[in-house]
Amino acid sequence: MTTEDDVRPEPLVIQARGTFDVPAAEQVARELRAAAGLEVRVDLTQVRDFHDFGVAVLARELAGRRQVDVRGLRTHQIRLLRYLGIDALGEPSQASDAHA
Repeated sequence: MTTEDDVRPEPLVIQARGTFDVPAAEQVARELRAAAGLEVRVDLTQVRDFHDFGVAVLARELAGRRQVDVRGLRTHQIRLLRYLGIDALGEPSQASDAHA
């Protein structure tokens, strides 16, 4: 038997596609700010090209936040975020790191 208190709501999903550059990262940051207090999943699985400055903008917005699950990062981006003080983002995506 489950009650309404037992049912965990689905997280809000923020998705980026294509190139994750500064403008794309700023859009994700705006959406994260608008979702303050909610559980959020940032889905980057459809990103084909990550720019380091875009990842830095994302790091700035993730700093100090809880309840954010980031998916689709490659090894290089995870390392960069950890260097910037953001940890526990999960495992790298299955995508090749050739373009990271």
